[in-house]
Amino acid sequence: MIGAMRFSSRTIGLVSAVITVLIWTGFIVIARASATRGLLPMDIVLARIVGASAVLLPWAWWLMRPARQRGEKTGSLFGLSPLPWTQTWRAGLLGGFLYAVLSYSGFFFAPAAHASVLMPGSLPLWTTLLAWLVLREKIPNSRVLGLGLILLGDVLVGGVSLLQAFDGGDVWKGDLLFMCAALCWSAYSVTVRRLGLDAVRATMAITAFAFVFFVPAYALLTITAVLPSHLLQVPWTEWLFQASFQGVGSVVISGITFTQMLRHYGPVRSTMITALVPGLSSMGAVWFLGEPMHWNLLAGLALVTGGILFGVQQAKPGAAAGVKA
Repeated sequence: MIGAMRFSSRTIGLVSAVITVLIWTGFIVIARASATRGLLPMDIVLARIVGASAVLLPWAWWLMRPARQRGEKTGSLFGLSPLPWTQTWRAGLLGGFLYAVLSYSGFFFAPAAHASVLMPGSLPLWTTLLAWLVLREKIPNSRVLGLGLILLGDVLVGGVSLLQAFDGGDVWKGDLLFMCAALCWSAYSVTVRRLGLDAVRATMAITAFAFVFFVPAYALLTITAVLPSHLLQVPWTEWLFQASFQGVGSVVISGITFTQMLRHYGPVRSTMITALVPGLSSMGAVWFLGEPMHWNLLAGLALVTGGILFGVQQAKPGAAAGVKA
């Protein structure tokens, strides 16, 4: 029976791709919807960290169990992280702490359609530039055009919001936070590649770092009324949903499915698949959240999606690995 239930590599790859795109799309739409449902940004960050920690920290402890039984010194952060301290804090600060704080804060100022363009759309731009600066990777001429399209799309979206700031608008703050969040995640991706870290262990490490440093700080600041919180003002089901989706779904499940997708499709085709996220999340924002779709958003979305597809199609498989993050 077990043998009969085994799925082919093609099926696993296809299912993993669908799950990854749906979770990445849902992350943007649900995070924006959560901004109007009572919880504050740091409350959602807490839910994300606690939800992911509930799965990854016991898994990390079990992963390091054989080494501990042999008397070997392994991991850091009281045995919660499978990586050494230096690697844990460098990866955890960027991918586990700053990315979550910046991205969730951005949803309280700017609509989901802006996040669709400026977050997943900007990742190839930031990752390629950082890989060029840090890893000394060459940027093919074919990819330069794709990056130029992405940059132009970002300017169309963020530039209009910046002009509206003179009229007292706050959307530009969210756009800036989205761009900074994308930069942090790209820096985390380049750090992982530079240090040669295993994807699963790196995810465990950044979760452990966020849990050890963010959760106690959040508790202290909320108890002393320094940090506002609506955690006790919403139904427990709302917080449980956020912990399940933002933590278990966005961090754990999508991390596993993305890895499986890479194994089957490779970095080039995987990047082309994830290029669907900006368009799908923008349509989701219009359909589920009732957000308007202005001309600059449509143009920016088209330019960013086209830039990703063009850059990946023209790049060699080895070069595309720099874009996949």
